[in-house]
Amino acid sequence: MAVGKPTLYLVHEPERACFEALLADGFARQAAFEICSYLAQSTDLAPEFDAIGTACAARGLDFRAVELDDAAGVLETADRDRSLVWTLTDGVAYFRGGAAPALARLNGLRTIGADDSLFALCQDKFRSGAVLSALGLPVPQAGLVRGGEWLVEPPVSVSGYFVKPNRLGAKIGIWEDSRIGRAGDALGLGRRVFDAYRDEVVVQPYVAGRNVRASFLAVDPNAGVNVLGISFVESGGDFQTMADSMALYGDTGAAARDEGSYREPELVPVASLQPRAAKTIEGMAARLMAGLGLRDVFSMDLRVEADDTVHLIEFEVCPGLPCFDFRAYCRMQWGMSLAEAMAETAARRFD
Repeated sequence: MAVGKPTLYLVHEPERACFEALLADGFARQAAFEICSYLAQSTDLAPEFDAIGTACAARGLDFRAVELDDAAGVLETADRDRSLVWTLTDGVAYFRGGAAPALARLNGLRTIGADDSLFALCQDKFRSGAVLSALGLPVPQAGLVRGGEWLVEPPVSVSGYFVKPNRLGAKIGIWEDSRIGRAGDALGLGRRVFDAYRDEVVVQPYVAGRNVRASFLAVDPNAGVNVLGISFVESGGDFQTMADSMALYGDTGAAARDEGSYREPELVPVASLQPRAAKTIEGMAARLMAGLGLRDVFSMDLRVEADDTVHLIEFEVCPGLPCFDFRAYCRMQWGMSLAEAMAETAARRFD
């Protein structure tokens, strides 16, 4: 009997499918549109599925891009010994991609990335912050607001507070006034977020510093934190709003590229300016890998102050692969395009 090639399955949730599900659940069209914008990586990567397939074929692999709604049937029939599942889009509330690694485990299939429990944890900022704090990592202590009422009050802060949705992406629902002076002002923002998105808000003491993204892809299965890409992300603002995010990705970002108005933030290696902070971040990543089991692919968002104080804001087990920063990381660290890096990562797992 002929034996098929090893196959990489890339499971993704399209914006369209999410939008239709949210409308069916009673969300307003504008809110559903804004929520779905966080799935723009599926939109952005789709034109490159052929390139990923070609890169996989060059390494003796088959490649299948699988929409999330088809994943249960496809993975149920996949060959346990010759299949590898990579989840592109996560989510446990508005997005449903967190089901993909669980489906892979149900069917005895190997995966790229962390186990399915972490897909749920990292999507709940309040709970993940509590776990990260228990691991001794420098995470701002958070309060939690549902609607206009405190569930947990934040600590006193002389620097003011930052407010963001709890289960949506860190940018969705973030407006220009999301940095506030008094904790009580979070109640009004909490009502706005709950009315639009049905989400709680996390209220954290505002931390100063520059925005940093740390990206990790173990093209080599034995790679450690030495391959972590750690960069300042210079967008010209203190924090990225929902409007900023939508201008970079998906259909809006594509339109901006067509018009010539697209502007990517500048990436500057942290080690070139603050090597002590870069070493601290590597230590944090090692702690996450040992304490939580992060592996294969993940990212961290941080703030770094001028005196090398580092604040860990959040981690993601499903980083935006087609985003400008991750593409730059693949080029700089691995000397590969995104498609080549994905294919090589999968091929070495089969080896």
